[in-house]
Amino acid sequence: MTVGRHDPNVTVEVLLQALPYIEEFRGAVVVVKFGGNAMGDPDLFQHFASDVVLMHRIGMRPVVVHGGGPQIGEWLARLGRTSEFVGGRRVTDAETLEVAQMVLIGKVNADIVTALNSYGPVALGLAGTDAHLLEATARDPELGFVGSVTQVNPELITRTIGMGLIPVIATIGVDRAGQTYNINADDAATAIAEELSAQKLMFLTDVPGLLADAADPGSLIPQVDVAEVASMIASGTISGGMVPKMSGCVHAVEHGVGSVHLVDGRRAHVLLLELLTDAGVGTMVVPDRAPRSAGPEVIGAAS
Repeated sequence: MTVGRHDPNVTVEVLLQALPYIEEFRGAVVVVKFGGNAMGDPDLFQHFASDVVLMHRIGMRPVVVHGGGPQIGEWLARLGRTSEFVGGRRVTDAETLEVAQMVLIGKVNADIVTALNSYGPVALGLAGTDAHLLEATARDPELGFVGSVTQVNPELITRTIGMGLIPVIATIGVDRAGQTYNINADDAATAIAEELSAQKLMFLTDVPGLLADAADPGSLIPQVDVAEVASMIASGTISGGMVPKMSGCVHAVEHGVGSVHLVDGRRAHVLLLELLTDAGVGTMVVPDRAPRSAGPEVIGAAS
């Protein structure tokens, strides 16, 4: 008999490999930042939804945080408006903010919730403005209504989880005076994960993870600790846009998050591959590790 993808023996082997991770992560809060190609490709979008629902069904407590920069840009273009960027962030005037709110809350958030709920009533859409979930202040006068998170009020998230539902959070924040702001989804996901003391924070990106050589996709680093990240930034191994991303990962693990994962959102079922297989498929950032023993070490296992 030819062993193929539908061979029951292979299926059993995969399930047995996943079993210890299912047990380990039962009850764990896992914050997932959703974006990039995975959000724009219908097939990857559906794979993401099925992964998150399976995580929920086996006892994890996923929290989905999303932005929607490309979708905002698309709707602005439809309205005949061009986008100006400063330091990689969209300048957001009052009209752009109105579009961002409509797109993130009314379109993107609703689409994600609908996809998750196609498997049953499992998800609830939230915005950072709900019960002042994400309090914010202006990040930079040049950027207009772009915000930085000043406080996460987690009660609405924890109540949603307590009801057995998956919170899906659009990253529009609000200040004490009621002014709303568009918040970078990476920043919001990090702040939420820290406030919840999440066991894992997972970023779906458009790269395989952290590479030893940016030009070589095969140079993926499966696991790295805080001290190693600092050393790689100092040496220039980590450079460009990866510096703020990796610095954010370090901040998270230094502020109560168990581990941070960079995974390739262009890969089908990447969340399950990272969480429930021995090898893992992305880069896991962990607190400083204890000195290595003389015995064997498994690198990249159980990301």
